[in-house]
Amino acid sequence: MQGLQAAKEKASSLFANKPLILKNQQYENFHVEQKGYDQMYDGEDLETPPSPERPPPRHIDKYVRAECPCLTARYTVALLACFGFSIMFGMRCNMSMAKLKMTEKHNTSSGVREDTPFNWSVSVESSIDSSYFAGYLITQVPGGYLASMYPANRIFGAAIFASAIFNMAIPGAMSLGPAAVVMLKVAQGFVEGVTYPSCHGIWRMWAPPMERSRLATLAFCGTYAGIVIGMPLSGVLTDYISWQTPFYFYGVSGIIWYFLWLWLVFERPSKHPHISGKELAYIEQSLGTASQAAMPGFWSTPWKEFATSTPVYAIIVANFCRTWNFCLLVIFQSAYFNTRFNMQITESGFVGAIPHLIMTSLVPIGGMMADYLRKNNIMTTTNVRKLFNCGGFGLEAFFFVLVAYADNKYVATIELTLGVACSGFAISGYNVNHLDIAPRYASILMGLSNGIGTIAGFVVPIVIDYMTQEKDKLEKAITEWREVFLMGATVHFIGITIYGIFASGELQPWADPPPTAYDAPMKPISDQETTFSEQPSAPLKSSEPPAYGAIAPPRPPAPQQHVPNNPFVSGALYQAEPIQPPAESYQDLTDDGTY
Repeated sequence: MQGLQAAKEKASSLFANKPLILKNQQYENFHVEQKGYDQMYDGEDLETPPSPERPPPRHIDKYVRAECPCLTARYTVALLACFGFSIMFGMRCNMSMAKLKMTEKHNTSSGVREDTPFNWSVSVESSIDSSYFAGYLITQVPGGYLASMYPANRIFGAAIFASAIFNMAIPGAMSLGPAAVVMLKVAQGFVEGVTYPSCHGIWRMWAPPMERSRLATLAFCGTYAGIVIGMPLSGVLTDYISWQTPFYFYGVSGIIWYFLWLWLVFERPSKHPHISGKELAYIEQSLGTASQAAMPGFWSTPWKEFATSTPVYAIIVANFCRTWNFCLLVIFQSAYFNTRFNMQITESGFVGAIPHLIMTSLVPIGGMMADYLRKNNIMTTTNVRKLFNCGGFGLEAFFFVLVAYADNKYVATIELTLGVACSGFAISGYNVNHLDIAPRYASILMGLSNGIGTIAGFVVPIVIDYMTQEKDKLEKAITEWREVFLMGATVHFIGITIYGIFASGELQPWADPPPTAYDAPMKPISDQETTFSEQPSAPLKSSEPPAYGAIAPPRPPAPQQHVPNNPFVSGALYQAEPIQPPAESYQDLTDDGTY
Protein backbone atom coordinates (compact mmCIF):
# COMPACT_ATOMS: atom_id res chain seq x y z
CA MET A 1 0.00 0.00 0.00
CA GLN A 2 2.83 2.37 0.82
CA GLY A 3 4.41 1.62 -2.58
CA LEU A 4 1.15 2.37 -4.37
CA GLN A 5 0.70 5.62 -2.46
CA ALA A 6 4.26 6.66 -3.28
CA ALA A 7 3.64 5.94 -6.98
CA LYS A 8 0.52 8.15 -6.92
CA GLU A 9 2.37 11.03 -5.30
CA LYS A 10 5.20 10.75 -7.81
CA ALA A 11 2.75 10.74 -10.73
CA SER A 12 0.96 13.77 -9.31
CA SER A 13 4.23 15.67 -8.98
CA LEU A 14 5.24 14.76 -12.51
CA PHE A 15 1.98 15.82 -14.19
CA ALA A 16 1.19 18.80 -11.98
CA ASN A 17 3.44 21.18 -13.91
CA LYS A 18 3.79 19.24 -17.16
CA PRO A 19 1.04 19.56 -19.80
CA LEU A 20 -0.28 16.50 -21.51
CA ILE A 21 -0.43 16.28 -25.27
CA LEU A 22 -4.05 17.52 -25.36
CA LYS A 23 -3.81 19.76 -22.35
CA ASN A 24 -3.31 22.93 -24.36
CA GLN A 25 -5.95 22.10 -26.93
CA GLN A 26 -7.59 25.13 -28.54
CA TYR A 27 -11.34 25.31 -29.11
CA GLU A 28 -12.90 26.99 -32.15
CA ASN A 29 -16.16 28.85 -32.33
CA PHE A 30 -18.31 27.70 -35.21
CA HIS A 31 -20.91 29.97 -36.79
CA VAL A 32 -24.13 28.10 -37.48
CA GLU A 33 -26.00 29.66 -40.38
CA GLN A 34 -29.77 29.94 -40.37
CA LYS A 35 -31.32 27.32 -42.56
CA GLY A 36 -34.40 27.54 -44.67
CA TYR A 37 -37.04 24.89 -45.09
CA ASP A 38 -35.06 22.87 -47.62
CA GLN A 39 -32.00 22.62 -45.35
CA MET A 40 -33.74 22.09 -42.01
CA TYR A 41 -33.14 18.83 -40.18
CA ASP A 42 -30.30 17.66 -42.43
CA GLY A 43 -29.85 13.94 -42.11
CA GLU A 44 -33.25 13.47 -40.51
CA ASP A 45 -36.46 12.41 -42.16
CA LEU A 46 -39.19 12.92 -39.63
CA GLU A 47 -42.17 10.86 -40.64
CA THR A 48 -44.38 12.29 -37.90
CA PRO A 49 -44.36 15.91 -36.77
CA PRO A 50 -43.52 16.50 -33.14
CA SER A 51 -47.03 17.55 -32.19
CA PRO A 52 -49.37 15.81 -29.76
CA GLU A 53 -52.38 17.23 -31.64
CA ARG A 54 -51.75 15.17 -34.76
CA PRO A 55 -54.86 13.04 -35.25
CA PRO A 56 -54.88 9.43 -36.36
CA PRO A 57 -55.67 8.73 -40.03
CA ARG A 58 -59.31 8.75 -41.03
CA HIS A 59 -61.00 5.70 -42.50
CA ILE A 60 -60.49 6.91 -46.07
CA ASP A 61 -56.81 7.62 -45.35
CA LYS A 62 -56.23 3.90 -44.82
CA TYR A 63 -56.83 3.39 -48.53
CA VAL A 64 -55.72 6.71 -50.07
CA ARG A 65 -53.40 9.12 -48.29
CA ALA A 66 -54.58 12.74 -48.00
CA GLU A 67 -51.79 14.24 -50.09
CA CYS A 68 -51.03 15.35 -53.63
CA PRO A 69 -47.95 13.92 -55.35
CA CYS A 70 -45.05 16.35 -55.68
CA LEU A 71 -46.84 19.02 -53.59
CA THR A 72 -46.34 19.97 -49.97
CA ALA A 73 -49.40 20.29 -47.77
CA ARG A 74 -49.46 24.10 -47.75
CA TYR A 75 -49.19 24.31 -51.53
CA THR A 76 -51.94 21.73 -51.83
CA VAL A 77 -54.13 24.08 -49.80
CA ALA A 78 -53.16 26.99 -52.06
CA LEU A 79 -53.83 25.04 -55.26
CA LEU A 80 -57.23 23.79 -54.14
CA ALA A 81 -58.17 27.28 -52.95
CA CYS A 82 -57.19 28.50 -56.42
CA PHE A 83 -59.54 25.94 -57.98
CA GLY A 84 -62.30 26.96 -55.60
CA PHE A 85 -62.00 30.62 -56.51
CA SER A 86 -61.86 29.63 -60.18
CA ILE A 87 -65.19 27.82 -59.92
CA MET A 88 -66.73 30.65 -57.92
CA PHE A 89 -65.77 33.33 -60.44
CA GLY A 90 -66.59 31.07 -63.37
CA MET A 91 -70.15 30.95 -62.09
CA ARG A 92 -70.26 34.75 -62.33
CA CYS A 93 -69.67 34.51 -66.09
CA ASN A 94 -72.69 32.26 -66.64
CA MET A 95 -75.28 35.02 -66.42
CA SER A 96 -73.47 37.49 -68.68
CA MET A 97 -73.17 34.90 -71.45
CA ALA A 98 -76.77 33.76 -70.95
CA LYS A 99 -78.00 37.34 -71.37
CA LEU A 100 -76.08 37.71 -74.64
CA LYS A 101 -77.65 34.49 -75.92
CA MET A 102 -81.14 35.52 -74.86
CA THR A 103 -80.81 38.88 -76.67
CA GLU A 104 -79.06 37.50 -79.75
CA LYS A 105 -80.18 38.95 -83.08
CA HIS A 106 -80.79 36.74 -86.10
CA ASN A 107 -81.04 37.78 -89.73
CA THR A 108 -84.16 36.28 -91.34
CA SER A 109 -86.02 36.78 -94.61
CA SER A 110 -88.46 39.04 -92.83
CA GLY A 111 -85.69 41.13 -91.28
CA VAL A 112 -83.71 41.08 -88.04
CA ARG A 113 -85.27 38.96 -85.31
CA GLU A 114 -84.18 39.28 -81.68
CA ASP A 115 -84.25 36.18 -79.48
CA THR A 116 -85.64 37.42 -76.14
CA PRO A 117 -87.30 34.54 -74.28
CA PHE A 118 -87.62 36.57 -71.06
CA ASN A 119 -87.86 40.11 -72.48
CA TRP A 120 -86.10 41.79 -69.55
CA SER A 121 -85.73 45.55 -69.41
CA VAL A 122 -82.47 47.36 -68.64
CA SER A 123 -83.58 48.02 -65.06
CA VAL A 124 -84.37 44.33 -64.51
CA GLU A 125 -80.96 43.29 -65.85
CA SER A 126 -79.27 45.85 -63.59
CA SER A 127 -81.21 44.52 -60.59
CA ILE A 128 -80.11 40.95 -61.31
CA ASP A 129 -76.45 41.97 -61.79
CA SER A 130 -76.45 44.03 -58.58
CA SER A 131 -78.40 41.57 -56.44
CA TYR A 132 -75.38 39.28 -56.11
CA PHE A 133 -73.33 42.05 -54.53
CA ALA A 134 -76.14 42.94 -52.16
CA GLY A 135 -75.82 39.51 -50.56
CA TYR A 136 -72.05 39.53 -50.92
CA LEU A 137 -71.80 42.75 -48.92
CA ILE A 138 -73.78 41.47 -45.94
CA THR A 139 -71.48 38.60 -44.95
CA GLN A 140 -68.06 40.23 -45.33
CA VAL A 141 -67.41 41.27 -41.72
CA PRO A 142 -69.43 38.38 -40.21
CA GLY A 143 -67.39 36.07 -42.42
CA GLY A 144 -64.22 37.34 -40.77
CA TYR A 145 -65.63 36.48 -37.34
CA LEU A 146 -66.81 33.07 -38.47
CA ALA A 147 -63.31 32.35 -39.78
CA SER A 148 -61.86 33.28 -36.40
CA MET A 149 -64.37 31.26 -34.35
CA TYR A 150 -64.65 28.12 -36.48
CA PRO A 151 -62.29 26.24 -38.81
CA ALA A 152 -61.74 28.58 -41.75
CA ASN A 153 -61.26 25.72 -44.20
CA ARG A 154 -64.73 24.35 -43.43
CA ILE A 155 -66.34 27.76 -43.96
CA PHE A 156 -64.54 28.30 -47.26
CA GLY A 157 -65.52 24.90 -48.62
CA ALA A 158 -69.15 25.06 -47.46
CA ALA A 159 -69.57 28.51 -49.05
CA ILE A 160 -68.52 27.33 -52.52
CA PHE A 161 -70.58 24.15 -52.17
CA ALA A 162 -73.73 26.13 -51.33
CA SER A 163 -73.07 28.56 -54.17
CA ALA A 164 -72.79 25.65 -56.61
CA ILE A 165 -76.19 24.34 -55.48
CA PHE A 166 -77.76 27.78 -55.98
CA ASN A 167 -76.13 28.09 -59.40
CA MET A 168 -77.83 24.92 -60.63
CA ALA A 169 -81.19 26.31 -59.48
CA ILE A 170 -80.91 29.56 -61.47
CA PRO A 171 -82.21 28.21 -64.84
CA GLY A 172 -85.38 26.99 -63.15
CA ALA A 173 -85.77 30.29 -61.31
CA MET A 174 -85.48 32.23 -64.58
CA SER A 175 -88.61 30.51 -65.87
CA LEU A 176 -90.46 31.63 -62.73
CA GLY A 177 -89.55 35.29 -63.11
CA PRO A 178 -86.87 37.86 -62.35
CA ALA A 179 -87.83 38.05 -58.67
CA ALA A 180 -86.84 34.39 -58.15
CA VAL A 181 -83.54 34.99 -59.94
CA VAL A 182 -82.82 38.03 -57.76
CA MET A 183 -83.46 35.99 -54.61
CA LEU A 184 -81.09 33.24 -55.75
CA LYS A 185 -78.39 35.71 -56.73
CA VAL A 186 -78.67 37.40 -53.32
CA ALA A 187 -78.35 33.99 -51.64
CA GLN A 188 -75.37 33.13 -53.85
CA GLY A 189 -73.63 36.37 -52.94
CA PHE A 190 -74.54 35.84 -49.28
CA VAL A 191 -72.69 32.52 -49.03
CA GLU A 192 -69.75 33.60 -51.21
CA GLY A 193 -69.19 36.69 -49.08
CA VAL A 194 -67.31 34.63 -46.50
CA THR A 195 -64.78 33.18 -48.95
CA TYR A 196 -62.18 35.97 -48.94
CA PRO A 197 -62.18 36.48 -45.13
CA SER A 198 -62.05 32.73 -44.52
CA CYS A 199 -59.16 32.37 -46.99
CA HIS A 200 -57.18 34.86 -44.89
CA GLY A 201 -58.12 32.79 -41.85
CA ILE A 202 -56.64 29.74 -43.57
CA TRP A 203 -53.34 31.53 -44.27
CA ARG A 204 -53.15 32.66 -40.67
CA MET A 205 -52.57 28.99 -39.82
CA TRP A 206 -50.75 27.78 -42.94
CA ALA A 207 -48.60 30.58 -44.42
CA PRO A 208 -45.07 31.20 -43.08
CA PRO A 209 -44.41 34.97 -42.93
CA MET A 210 -41.91 34.95 -45.79
CA GLU A 211 -44.27 32.95 -48.02
CA ARG A 212 -47.44 34.96 -47.49
CA SER A 213 -47.29 36.75 -50.82
CA ARG A 214 -46.73 33.69 -52.97
CA LEU A 215 -49.25 31.45 -51.19
CA ALA A 216 -51.96 34.12 -51.06
CA THR A 217 -51.46 35.18 -54.66
CA LEU A 218 -51.45 31.56 -55.82
CA ALA A 219 -54.86 31.12 -54.20
CA PHE A 220 -56.24 34.47 -55.38
CA CYS A 221 -55.11 33.98 -58.98
CA GLY A 222 -57.97 31.51 -59.18
CA THR A 223 -60.31 34.48 -59.35
CA TYR A 224 -58.73 35.50 -62.66
CA ALA A 225 -58.29 31.94 -63.87
CA GLY A 226 -62.03 31.60 -63.33
CA ILE A 227 -62.63 34.45 -65.73
CA VAL A 228 -60.10 33.03 -68.21
CA ILE A 229 -61.88 29.67 -68.28
CA GLY A 230 -65.39 30.85 -67.50
CA MET A 231 -65.86 33.36 -70.31
CA PRO A 232 -64.91 31.16 -73.29
CA LEU A 233 -66.29 27.97 -71.73
CA SER A 234 -69.63 29.58 -70.94
CA GLY A 235 -69.70 31.01 -74.46
CA VAL A 236 -69.02 27.63 -76.08
CA LEU A 237 -71.54 25.78 -73.90
CA THR A 238 -74.12 28.50 -74.53
CA ASP A 239 -73.55 28.61 -78.28
CA TYR A 240 -73.38 24.87 -78.98
CA ILE A 241 -75.69 23.37 -76.35
CA SER A 242 -77.94 25.82 -74.50
CA TRP A 243 -77.76 28.82 -72.22
CA GLN A 244 -78.67 26.60 -69.22
CA THR A 245 -75.65 24.29 -69.66
CA PRO A 246 -72.99 26.54 -68.02
CA PHE A 247 -75.08 26.77 -64.84
CA TYR A 248 -75.29 22.99 -64.51
CA PHE A 249 -71.65 22.41 -65.50
CA TYR A 250 -70.26 24.77 -62.86
CA GLY A 251 -72.70 23.51 -60.24
CA VAL A 252 -71.49 19.94 -60.64
CA SER A 253 -67.86 21.10 -60.72
CA GLY A 254 -68.33 22.91 -57.41
CA ILE A 255 -69.73 19.79 -55.75
CA ILE A 256 -66.84 17.61 -56.96
CA TRP A 257 -64.35 20.23 -55.80
CA TYR A 258 -65.96 20.31 -52.33
CA PHE A 259 -65.36 16.62 -51.72
CA LEU A 260 -61.71 17.00 -52.75
CA TRP A 261 -61.41 19.97 -50.38
CA LEU A 262 -62.81 17.99 -47.45
CA TRP A 263 -60.38 15.15 -48.16
CA LEU A 264 -57.15 17.11 -48.63
CA VAL A 265 -57.41 20.31 -46.55
CA PHE A 266 -57.31 20.62 -42.76
CA GLU A 267 -57.73 23.45 -40.29
CA ARG A 268 -54.05 23.72 -39.36
CA PRO A 269 -50.84 21.77 -40.05
CA SER A 270 -50.88 19.94 -36.72
CA LYS A 271 -54.26 18.37 -37.61
CA HIS A 272 -53.09 17.03 -40.97
CA PRO A 273 -52.57 13.25 -40.63
CA HIS A 274 -50.01 12.93 -43.43
CA ILE A 275 -48.04 16.19 -43.44
CA SER A 276 -44.30 15.62 -43.36
CA GLY A 277 -42.45 16.34 -40.14
CA LYS A 278 -40.13 18.79 -41.89
CA GLU A 279 -42.96 20.91 -43.21
CA LEU A 280 -44.87 20.87 -39.94
CA ALA A 281 -41.82 21.97 -37.98
CA TYR A 282 -41.03 24.68 -40.54
CA ILE A 283 -44.54 26.16 -40.49
CA GLU A 284 -44.97 26.03 -36.72
CA GLN A 285 -41.51 27.45 -35.98
CA SER A 286 -41.93 30.27 -38.50
CA LEU A 287 -45.35 31.24 -37.15
CA GLY A 288 -44.29 30.88 -33.52
CA THR A 289 -47.06 31.59 -31.04
CA ALA A 290 -48.92 34.00 -33.33
CA SER A 291 -51.28 31.34 -34.62
CA GLN A 292 -51.95 30.10 -31.08
CA ALA A 293 -53.25 33.41 -29.75
CA ALA A 294 -56.90 33.49 -28.81
CA MET A 295 -59.02 35.24 -31.41
CA PRO A 296 -60.81 38.40 -30.34
CA GLY A 297 -64.51 38.71 -29.71
CA PHE A 298 -66.69 41.49 -31.01
CA TRP A 299 -66.15 43.78 -28.02
CA SER A 300 -62.42 43.08 -27.73
CA THR A 301 -61.81 43.94 -31.39
CA PRO A 302 -60.06 47.33 -31.64
CA TRP A 303 -62.76 49.05 -33.73
CA LYS A 304 -61.59 52.50 -32.69
CA GLU A 305 -58.07 51.72 -33.89
CA PHE A 306 -59.48 50.40 -37.17
CA ALA A 307 -61.38 53.66 -37.66
CA THR A 308 -58.33 55.83 -36.95
CA SER A 309 -55.68 53.78 -38.79
CA THR A 310 -54.56 55.29 -42.10
CA PRO A 311 -53.08 51.96 -43.36
CA VAL A 312 -56.51 50.39 -42.93
CA TYR A 313 -58.11 53.20 -44.96
CA ALA A 314 -55.46 52.75 -47.66
CA ILE A 315 -56.37 49.07 -48.01
CA ILE A 316 -60.10 49.84 -48.10
CA VAL A 317 -59.70 52.46 -50.84
CA ALA A 318 -57.46 50.17 -52.90
CA ASN A 319 -59.99 47.35 -52.54
CA PHE A 320 -62.82 49.64 -53.67
CA CYS A 321 -60.89 50.83 -56.74
CA ARG A 322 -59.84 47.32 -57.71
CA THR A 323 -63.39 45.97 -57.30
CA TRP A 324 -64.78 48.78 -59.47
CA ASN A 325 -62.64 47.93 -62.48
CA PHE A 326 -62.75 44.19 -61.92
CA CYS A 327 -66.56 44.19 -61.97
CA LEU A 328 -66.48 46.46 -64.99
CA LEU A 329 -64.49 43.85 -66.90
CA VAL A 330 -66.26 40.74 -65.61
CA ILE A 331 -69.78 42.03 -66.25
CA PHE A 332 -69.39 44.28 -69.29
CA GLN A 333 -66.26 43.21 -71.16
CA SER A 334 -68.15 40.82 -73.46
CA ALA A 335 -70.85 43.44 -74.05
CA TYR A 336 -68.13 45.97 -74.92
CA PHE A 337 -66.62 43.77 -77.63
CA ASN A 338 -70.06 42.70 -78.85
CA THR A 339 -71.56 46.17 -79.21
CA ARG A 340 -68.43 48.17 -80.00
CA PHE A 341 -66.81 45.78 -82.51
CA ASN A 342 -69.77 43.49 -83.35
CA MET A 343 -68.07 40.29 -82.10
CA GLN A 344 -70.04 37.07 -81.79
CA ILE A 345 -70.67 35.50 -78.40
CA THR A 346 -67.99 32.79 -78.67
CA GLU A 347 -65.42 35.20 -80.09
CA SER A 348 -66.08 37.85 -77.43
CA GLY A 349 -65.78 35.17 -74.76
CA PHE A 350 -62.36 34.03 -75.97
CA VAL A 351 -61.08 37.57 -76.58
CA GLY A 352 -62.33 38.68 -73.17
CA ALA A 353 -60.44 35.80 -71.53
CA ILE A 354 -57.06 36.74 -72.99
CA PRO A 355 -56.31 39.62 -70.55
CA HIS A 356 -57.23 37.51 -67.55
CA LEU A 357 -55.13 34.62 -68.85
CA ILE A 358 -52.00 36.78 -68.86
CA MET A 359 -52.88 38.23 -65.46
CA THR A 360 -53.39 34.75 -64.00
CA SER A 361 -49.78 33.90 -64.81
CA LEU A 362 -48.44 37.24 -63.53
CA VAL A 363 -50.20 37.16 -60.15
CA PRO A 364 -48.11 34.31 -58.63
CA ILE A 365 -44.98 35.70 -60.30
CA GLY A 366 -45.65 39.02 -58.59
CA GLY A 367 -46.04 37.21 -55.28
CA MET A 368 -42.67 35.49 -55.65
CA MET A 369 -41.01 38.76 -56.63
CA ALA A 370 -42.49 40.52 -53.60
CA ASP A 371 -41.30 37.78 -51.23
CA TYR A 372 -37.84 37.86 -52.83
CA LEU A 373 -37.49 41.61 -52.28
CA ARG A 374 -38.59 41.28 -48.65
CA LYS A 375 -36.61 38.15 -47.80
CA ASN A 376 -33.34 39.56 -49.14
CA ASN A 377 -33.86 42.95 -47.47
CA ILE A 378 -33.77 44.73 -50.83
CA MET A 379 -36.86 46.73 -49.95
CA THR A 380 -38.96 47.13 -46.85
CA THR A 381 -42.37 45.52 -46.70
CA THR A 382 -44.02 48.95 -46.89
CA ASN A 383 -42.16 49.89 -50.07
CA VAL A 384 -42.82 46.50 -51.64
CA ARG A 385 -46.58 46.82 -51.06
CA LYS A 386 -46.65 50.37 -52.43
CA LEU A 387 -44.53 49.50 -55.46
CA PHE A 388 -46.64 46.54 -56.54
CA ASN A 389 -50.02 48.10 -55.77
CA CYS A 390 -49.41 51.53 -57.29
CA GLY A 391 -47.48 50.08 -60.21
CA GLY A 392 -50.27 47.65 -61.07
CA PHE A 393 -53.01 50.28 -60.73
CA GLY A 394 -51.04 52.87 -62.71
CA LEU A 395 -50.32 50.60 -65.67
CA GLU A 396 -53.93 49.42 -65.87
CA ALA A 397 -55.20 53.02 -65.75
CA PHE A 398 -52.78 54.04 -68.50
CA PHE A 399 -53.96 51.27 -70.82
CA PHE A 400 -57.62 52.01 -70.00
CA VAL A 401 -57.06 55.49 -71.44
CA LEU A 402 -55.67 53.92 -74.61
CA VAL A 403 -58.60 51.48 -74.83
CA ALA A 404 -61.04 54.40 -74.57
CA TYR A 405 -59.74 55.78 -77.87
CA ALA A 406 -59.11 52.47 -79.68
CA ASP A 407 -60.81 52.14 -83.07
CA ASN A 408 -59.69 48.60 -83.90
CA LYS A 409 -60.70 45.43 -82.09
CA TYR A 410 -57.18 44.00 -82.30
CA VAL A 411 -55.60 47.15 -80.88
CA ALA A 412 -58.25 47.28 -78.17
CA THR A 413 -57.60 43.62 -77.30
CA ILE A 414 -53.84 44.16 -77.00
CA GLU A 415 -54.21 47.31 -74.89
CA LEU A 416 -56.80 45.73 -72.62
CA THR A 417 -54.66 42.60 -72.26
CA LEU A 418 -51.59 44.59 -71.19
CA GLY A 419 -53.57 46.73 -68.76
CA VAL A 420 -55.41 43.89 -67.07
CA ALA A 421 -52.28 41.74 -66.96
CA CYS A 422 -50.25 44.45 -65.23
CA SER A 423 -52.99 44.92 -62.65
CA GLY A 424 -52.14 41.44 -61.38
CA PHE A 425 -49.12 42.91 -59.58
CA ALA A 426 -51.50 44.87 -57.34
CA ILE A 427 -52.60 41.61 -55.70
CA SER A 428 -49.17 41.48 -54.04
CA GLY A 429 -49.94 44.93 -52.64
CA TYR A 430 -53.27 45.62 -50.98
CA ASN A 431 -54.67 42.09 -51.08
CA VAL A 432 -52.10 40.60 -48.68
CA ASN A 433 -51.45 43.82 -46.74
CA HIS A 434 -53.86 42.75 -43.98
CA LEU A 435 -51.45 40.00 -42.93
CA ASP A 436 -48.64 42.56 -42.62
CA ILE A 437 -50.28 45.20 -40.46
CA ALA A 438 -52.43 42.94 -38.26
CA PRO A 439 -52.14 39.16 -38.79
CA ARG A 440 -54.30 38.52 -35.72
CA TYR A 441 -57.17 40.53 -37.24
CA ALA A 442 -56.45 39.66 -40.91
CA SER A 443 -59.73 37.86 -41.55
CA ILE A 444 -61.76 40.64 -39.92
CA LEU A 445 -59.90 43.36 -41.81
CA MET A 446 -60.31 41.43 -45.05
CA GLY A 447 -64.05 41.22 -44.44
CA LEU A 448 -64.20 44.91 -43.61
CA SER A 449 -62.20 46.10 -46.63
CA ASN A 450 -63.79 43.64 -49.03
CA GLY A 451 -67.23 44.54 -47.72
CA ILE A 452 -66.75 48.23 -48.40
CA GLY A 453 -65.13 47.36 -51.72
CA THR A 454 -68.20 45.32 -52.61
CA ILE A 455 -70.20 48.55 -52.65
CA ALA A 456 -68.38 49.23 -55.90
CA GLY A 457 -69.64 45.93 -57.29
CA PHE A 458 -73.15 46.91 -56.28
CA VAL A 459 -72.91 50.35 -57.91
CA VAL A 460 -70.99 49.50 -61.09
CA PRO A 461 -73.81 47.61 -62.91
CA ILE A 462 -76.27 50.41 -62.22
CA VAL A 463 -73.86 53.15 -63.32
CA ILE A 464 -72.59 51.35 -66.44
CA ASP A 465 -76.08 50.30 -67.56
CA TYR A 466 -77.19 53.90 -67.19
CA MET A 467 -74.16 55.20 -69.13
CA THR A 468 -74.60 52.68 -71.99
CA GLN A 469 -78.34 52.80 -72.59
CA GLU A 470 -77.86 53.38 -76.33
CA LYS A 471 -74.92 51.02 -76.86
CA ASP A 472 -76.80 49.20 -79.63
CA LYS A 473 -76.18 52.23 -81.87
CA LEU A 474 -72.56 52.25 -83.00
CA GLU A 475 -72.13 56.03 -82.91
CA LYS A 476 -73.45 56.20 -79.38
CA ALA A 477 -71.53 53.09 -78.31
CA ILE A 478 -68.18 54.69 -79.17
CA THR A 479 -68.84 57.69 -76.93
CA GLU A 480 -70.45 55.73 -74.12
CA TRP A 481 -67.72 53.09 -73.80
CA ARG A 482 -65.06 55.80 -73.97
CA GLU A 483 -66.60 57.48 -70.93
CA VAL A 484 -66.79 54.13 -69.13
CA PHE A 485 -63.07 53.37 -69.52
CA LEU A 486 -61.98 56.94 -68.71
CA MET A 487 -63.99 56.70 -65.51
CA GLY A 488 -62.24 53.41 -64.67
CA ALA A 489 -58.83 55.04 -65.20
CA THR A 490 -59.79 57.95 -62.94
CA VAL A 491 -60.84 55.55 -60.17
CA HIS A 492 -57.43 53.87 -60.32
CA PHE A 493 -55.53 57.19 -60.19
CA ILE A 494 -57.42 58.08 -57.01
CA GLY A 495 -56.47 54.71 -55.50
CA ILE A 496 -52.80 55.22 -56.40
CA THR A 497 -52.69 58.57 -54.62
CA ILE A 498 -54.28 57.41 -51.37
CA TYR A 499 -52.47 54.07 -51.14
CA GLY A 500 -49.11 55.57 -52.02
CA ILE A 501 -49.39 58.11 -49.19
CA PHE A 502 -51.01 56.18 -46.35
CA ALA A 503 -50.20 52.48 -46.85
CA SER A 504 -47.87 50.60 -44.50
CA GLY A 505 -46.39 47.13 -44.32
CA GLU A 506 -45.37 47.21 -40.66
CA LEU A 507 -47.15 45.57 -37.76
CA GLN A 508 -49.40 48.15 -36.13
CA PRO A 509 -49.14 48.78 -32.37
CA TRP A 510 -52.79 47.91 -31.79
CA ALA A 511 -52.39 44.58 -33.63
CA ASP A 512 -50.39 42.91 -30.85
CA PRO A 513 -52.44 40.55 -28.68
CA PRO A 514 -52.77 41.42 -25.01
CA PRO A 515 -50.10 39.85 -22.77
CA THR A 516 -52.66 37.59 -21.13
CA ALA A 517 -53.08 35.81 -24.44
CA TYR A 518 -49.59 34.35 -24.08
CA ASP A 519 -48.15 34.81 -20.59
CA ALA A 520 -49.47 33.36 -17.38
CA PRO A 521 -49.47 35.76 -14.41
CA MET A 522 -46.16 35.92 -12.58
CA LYS A 523 -45.94 34.15 -9.27
CA PRO A 524 -45.19 36.56 -6.42
CA ILE A 525 -41.90 36.12 -4.59
CA SER A 526 -42.41 34.54 -1.19
CA ASP A 527 -40.44 35.19 1.92
CA GLN A 528 -38.84 31.78 1.72
CA GLU A 529 -37.34 32.31 -1.75
CA THR A 530 -34.01 33.82 -2.59
CA THR A 531 -33.84 37.59 -3.06
CA PHE A 532 -30.93 39.55 -4.40
CA SER A 533 -29.58 42.75 -3.02
CA GLU A 534 -29.32 45.79 -5.29
CA GLN A 535 -26.09 46.89 -3.57
CA PRO A 536 -22.90 45.94 -5.37
CA SER A 537 -21.07 43.17 -3.61
CA ALA A 538 -17.42 43.21 -2.71
CA PRO A 539 -15.03 41.13 -4.82
CA LEU A 540 -13.91 37.75 -3.64
CA LYS A 541 -11.02 37.97 -1.25
CA SER A 542 -8.46 35.22 -1.16
CA SER A 543 -5.08 34.79 0.39
CA GLU A 544 -3.63 33.71 -2.94
CA PRO A 545 -3.66 35.94 -6.04
CA PRO A 546 -5.46 34.57 -9.06
CA ALA A 547 -3.27 32.56 -11.44
CA TYR A 548 -2.71 33.17 -15.12
CA GLY A 549 -5.79 33.82 -17.20
CA ALA A 550 -8.14 33.97 -14.22
CA ILE A 551 -10.55 36.81 -13.57
CA ALA A 552 -11.95 37.23 -10.14
CA PRO A 553 -15.66 38.07 -10.58
CA PRO A 554 -17.53 39.96 -7.88
CA ARG A 555 -19.23 37.58 -5.51
CA PRO A 556 -21.66 38.20 -2.68
CA PRO A 557 -20.41 37.72 0.85
CA ALA A 558 -20.97 34.29 2.31
CA PRO A 559 -24.30 34.15 4.11
CA GLN A 560 -24.24 33.25 7.75
CA GLN A 561 -27.22 30.92 7.39
CA HIS A 562 -28.36 28.52 4.74
CA VAL A 563 -30.81 30.14 2.30
CA PRO A 564 -33.81 27.89 1.50
CA ASN A 565 -34.70 26.98 -2.09
CA ASN A 566 -31.29 27.99 -3.41
CA PRO A 567 -28.91 25.10 -4.14
CA PHE A 568 -26.08 27.48 -5.12
CA VAL A 569 -25.78 29.31 -1.82
CA SER A 570 -24.85 27.72 1.48
CA GLY A 571 -23.31 28.76 4.75
CA ALA A 572 -19.81 27.65 3.72
CA LEU A 573 -17.13 30.26 3.12
CA TYR A 574 -15.87 30.82 -0.39
CA GLN A 575 -12.45 29.41 -1.15
CA ALA A 576 -10.17 30.05 -4.10
CA GLU A 577 -9.88 27.05 -6.38
CA PRO A 578 -6.79 26.08 -8.34
CA ILE A 579 -6.58 27.68 -11.78
CA GLN A 580 -5.19 26.00 -14.87
CA PRO A 581 -1.50 26.97 -15.21
CA PRO A 582 -0.19 28.58 -18.36
CA ALA A 583 0.63 26.36 -21.30
CA GLU A 584 4.20 25.21 -21.77
CA SER A 585 5.97 23.79 -24.76
CA TYR A 586 5.67 20.06 -25.31
CA GLN A 587 8.65 17.90 -24.18
CA ASP A 588 9.52 14.47 -25.49
CA LEU A 589 9.18 11.48 -23.23
CA THR A 590 12.33 9.91 -21.74
CA ASP A 591 13.21 6.28 -22.10
CA ASP A 592 11.51 5.33 -18.85
CA GLY A 593 8.20 6.87 -20.01
CA THR A 594 8.43 10.08 -17.95
CA TYR A 595 9.10 13.70 -18.89
